[in-house]
Amino acid sequence: MNVIDHPAHGSIIYHPSILPLHRGASAINWTLIQGDKKAGFSIFWADDGLDTGPILLQRECPVEPNDTVDSLYNRFLFPEGIKAMVESVQLIADGKAPRVPQTEEGASYEGIQKKSNSKVNLAQPAEAIHNWIRGHDKVPGAWAVIDGQTVTLYGSSMLGESVPAGQPLEIEGASQPGVVTKNGLVLYGSDSKALMVKNLQFEDGKMISAAKYFSSGDTARVELTDDEKKIAEEIRDIWKGILSNVAAIEETTDFFKSGAASMDVVRLVEEIKQRCVGLQLQNEDVYMATTFQDFIQMFVRRLRGEDQEEEMVIDYATKDVNNMTVKMPWQCFINGKFEDAENGKTANTINPADGSVICKVAYASVGDVDRAVAAAKEAFEVGPWGRMNPRDRGTLLYKLADLMEEHQEELATIESIDSGAVYTLALKTHVGMSIQTFRYFAGWCDKIQGKTIPINQARPNRNLTFTKKEPLGVCAIVIPWNYPLMMLAWKSAACLAAGNTLVLKPAQVTPLSALKFAELTVKAGIPKGVINIVPGSGGMVGQRLSDHPDIRKLGFTGSTPIGKQIMKSCALSNLKKVSLELGGKSPLIIFSDCDMDKAVRMGMSSVFFNKGENCIAAGRLFVEESIHDEYIKRVLEEIKKMKVGDPLDRSTEHGPQNHKAHMDKLVEYCEVGVKEGATLVYGGKQVDRPGFFMEPTLFTDVEDHMFIAKEESFGPIMVVSKFKDGDIDGVLNRANDTEFGLASGVFTRDINKAMYVSERLDAGTVFVNTYNKTDVASPFGGFKQSGFGKDLGEGFMLDTVILECGSYRMLIFC
Repeated sequence: MNVIDHPAHGSIIYHPSILPLHRGASAINWTLIQGDKKAGFSIFWADDGLDTGPILLQRECPVEPNDTVDSLYNRFLFPEGIKAMVESVQLIADGKAPRVPQTEEGASYEGIQKKSNSKVNLAQPAEAIHNWIRGHDKVPGAWAVIDGQTVTLYGSSMLGESVPAGQPLEIEGASQPGVVTKNGLVLYGSDSKALMVKNLQFEDGKMISAAKYFSSGDTARVELTDDEKKIAEEIRDIWKGILSNVAAIEETTDFFKSGAASMDVVRLVEEIKQRCVGLQLQNEDVYMATTFQDFIQMFVRRLRGEDQEEEMVIDYATKDVNNMTVKMPWQCFINGKFEDAENGKTANTINPADGSVICKVAYASVGDVDRAVAAAKEAFEVGPWGRMNPRDRGTLLYKLADLMEEHQEELATIESIDSGAVYTLALKTHVGMSIQTFRYFAGWCDKIQGKTIPINQARPNRNLTFTKKEPLGVCAIVIPWNYPLMMLAWKSAACLAAGNTLVLKPAQVTPLSALKFAELTVKAGIPKGVINIVPGSGGMVGQRLSDHPDIRKLGFTGSTPIGKQIMKSCALSNLKKVSLELGGKSPLIIFSDCDMDKAVRMGMSSVFFNKGENCIAAGRLFVEESIHDEYIKRVLEEIKKMKVGDPLDRSTEHGPQNHKAHMDKLVEYCEVGVKEGATLVYGGKQVDRPGFFMEPTLFTDVEDHMFIAKEESFGPIMVVSKFKDGDIDGVLNRANDTEFGLASGVFTRDINKAMYVSERLDAGTVFVNTYNKTDVASPFGGFKQSGFGKDLGEGFMLDTVILECGSYRMLIFC
């Protein structure tokens, strides 16, 4: 207490439960074991008791049916706990921190669970069994006696009404035999309800998939080839490096009995994945093959692809690229099946890195669109999607996100060869943000709420008015070619979370990641007809979607002229709702009091990110006169360092433009700039190599009347104009002198200037001392002829259901 009381303001403690409930060191575990419907944390003033001090702050969250210690911690207790500790310290600093005495009513203390007392009581309801197992997962592990030995149970989840067929398994103390199914071990509670256990661990430390209980010891050993034997010896060296206390790694050496811990598992997996690029290896695989010989057998089967799950029947186009074999569906995806276009037509999709044909892709007709819309309509009106509990719908979307993460390297490779995206960017942004988007909106599924509205009481009756937010029905989505998968996710995740069904047209030049996504939706269990993908031309497929009378909303990202045509068609057909994210000419204003290093770095990113094929790219930079020359000098130095080349090369910074027609347009754009009198400082030409590579380009001395000052390039072309020192209002007028208003930016150390400028820039997003910082929780959209409606965030979720978003901007500070 001398230590605790020594600081002037005392000491505070974070505890992961809603005190006074679950005092003690295993609070999260007991939250699950006791079946609490709410979890949370408390920040309290330390005293001489055990978690008994006065409460400063508390936060709570719902416990989901299949939450684990890890999911609760990662979803809420850790991130919100960090924020709450910051808030608590600020309250203390401000002299506003409360001290609310804890009540002893409802207080509980539970000790740390040990293996000896974590045996499952199977003579109780299924939910209680499930809670016990997940509350002990991973440590110390709940266990039961099966076939005379102690078996630890991991990965519990409650089952619905349907229980898959399987082989019965007697379990000591159970009210009825368990069932080993293809998905895991089914256990029954005393109430005859069921739960599923994913993995089992035996007394010797070996872990297996519960689905393989009866076959775990019967797998024939494989003979290794000479190359596989060499790799096995390299893995033996990795084991030796980790198990340094073991004299020699024998065939029977057990990883865990030799002293390995959980961090050693991570090291082993990551070292092998670094050696064998593209190998799908998980931490759990080590627990399931603990001896060296078993591990090598598992590894070789995984290397050969023998342990992969049974694939759907798909006529893949395959390509060996990026140290993997990429398998790409190429047909239309309608009503849960891949099938040819009804007219049998196909079109080639081209790799922009070398101009070669990747594969042929179905070229959908009007008839294909009509069949896709009919399938989506049926799925919405009579299929399980419309009747599904919103939380179950969210579970499927979470599973879809998990599958996307599982296939992220393959998806990123497809994005890279089909769109020209640099692989590292494709992995982090194209695919990474797509996964985040589906997870974000999966969490919204059960949080769409209506409201009650007070109205005048009409006597003698007392009236009640309430609103419900309901899905629209069939939605159409037309996506662009610059971020094929990410734009799919931005447009479709909220649409699906709200309970709609959809028909999606990918860009004609980049259809492959959308079709791979369709394959993953089936594996995730999304019902047939909910998602339909029809590749083809905008003039045919896109126009039919705009005209179709059964489509209730259309979302489009693309050029302003096409957006106007879509809006007109949607109005004339059936007055369908429309959201449009269109062109931009985003201004970036750089003041002389900026952080020059950051302004150069972020200014480069604002133009050259994704090789300039970026809807919010800074189409025009305004640099204050006193720093203009220094800024241009610094930018030129950085441009010359950029590595232009193969997008699959991890060191490449600048890949090819998306397709030849766009490449030619960019060259013409630069020629016009030179002709009008702008100074071409660097670039302006196609790179002399196969493929559609454009030199990173820098123009200065750009006057307001010039073509390149007014029109979007959608490429790696930096257009710079100078403005007089101190002329804030003048540069604002120039920046706003455009019909576009998607994004904008300002760099200054003066917060007053930043606020003044950001409030006056006519753009949906204003970046302050940063750029390109989008997040799934932040609404995104433009003003003026950059469109209307928002992607992402709560606003898009509500817009997708029934509400229209107003005109508001996002201010993003760094």
